[in-house]
Amino acid sequence: MSIFLELTKWQGSAFCGPVMTKLLIITTNFPRWPGDPHSPWLVELLGLLRQQGFTVAALAPAFRGQGSHEIYQMHVQRFRYAPARWETLTHEEGAPNKIRRNPLYLLALPLYLISGVCAAWRMGRRRYDVIHVHWPMPQGLLGLVARWAGGGRLVTTFYGADLVMSKRFPLARPFLRYFAGQCADVATISSFTAREVVTVTGVTPRIIPYGIVLPPVAARWPTERGLILTVGRLVARKGHIFLVEAMALLKQRPAARLVIVGEGHERPQIQAAIRRLDLADRVELMGRISDERLNELYAACHIFVLPAIVDSTGDTEMLGMVSLEAMRYRKPVVATQVGGISDIVTDEETGLLVSQRDPAALAAAIDRLLGDDALTERLGQAGYDFARQHFGWPAVVQQTLALYGRPDANGSD
Repeated sequence: MSIFLELTKWQGSAFCGPVMTKLLIITTNFPRWPGDPHSPWLVELLGLLRQQGFTVAALAPAFRGQGSHEIYQMHVQRFRYAPARWETLTHEEGAPNKIRRNPLYLLALPLYLISGVCAAWRMGRRRYDVIHVHWPMPQGLLGLVARWAGGGRLVTTFYGADLVMSKRFPLARPFLRYFAGQCADVATISSFTAREVVTVTGVTPRIIPYGIVLPPVAARWPTERGLILTVGRLVARKGHIFLVEAMALLKQRPAARLVIVGEGHERPQIQAAIRRLDLADRVELMGRISDERLNELYAACHIFVLPAIVDSTGDTEMLGMVSLEAMRYRKPVVATQVGGISDIVTDEETGLLVSQRDPAALAAAIDRLLGDDALTERLGQAGYDFARQHFGWPAVVQQTLALYGRPDANGSD
């Protein structure tokens, strides 16, 4: 669903008109082609900023030899850092996860940084008004170089992976502290990550969450009773194994069926658990699917579950965007009390919260919703109302413009 339909309802009412013009985005992941699932929220945000008068360019690493290109009316400068077959440090999965599984990826970092610094210097000389670094580890170095080359307001957004890496590699902390101190402003996506940013850098950030587009208030969708949905990469911190084990405890609910959407290296373990618990007829691993099909599942599901955990490296869910996606369709959410999830799910108000790594608690919450239509309706509506108020794109754009030094709707900084 395009956010530009929503934009027409409020464009011009919140801001007086364009002030700044040139914005440089520095990021590890940027869509490689239309429909590429990487950072769709960022693409939507940049589209809205273009509506506010910004011209946008992005600096990002190449993937398997891909060169610079135009996408969504934005120029993406790709920097090469290795032979094409080895340019896989980014995209498809976060670099921290790749490095954790295969430390040989660390060998690519020096070339990555050298190539990125050279590209940042060339881009910076074009003199951007704002340089926005996403994932400052290690992109912060590129942001500093771009500013040294041509000036501009340097800002950054922490998403959590860089904070987790700083725990594993303590030498990264001095750099993050220095970089955050050099920024004109700092943002993060949840109160959980904000506390982590303060701990690591000593800087208090703004909290600017992801934005979502909500369907019309009057919209309703038919529900497939018993359909339980979860969405996310098949990695340890998503906690899929515990949800599969919870399904084995719902024998009194024969209509209950779980669909897991996503791909990742945990797939063999999840498949083994499905076979071990004899759940082949009740749990489906759907893999990666189209946006259209995913929206159909969000609309049809009876319950959405986010069974996230804190994994063995300390990584966890920093916000829980998929919960918001379910709330768009007035679906009740069951989630675990980890990371930034509580910024979205308040127990008994906008969903049900349970302890992590607890299949019995997950099963009990699911069973409760399957047996209580009134509760299902109340939580679904409350989640929709909460998402509309706190995560709608107009509010997110206003906060982003404040990060960039633009006045908000009331004319204050």
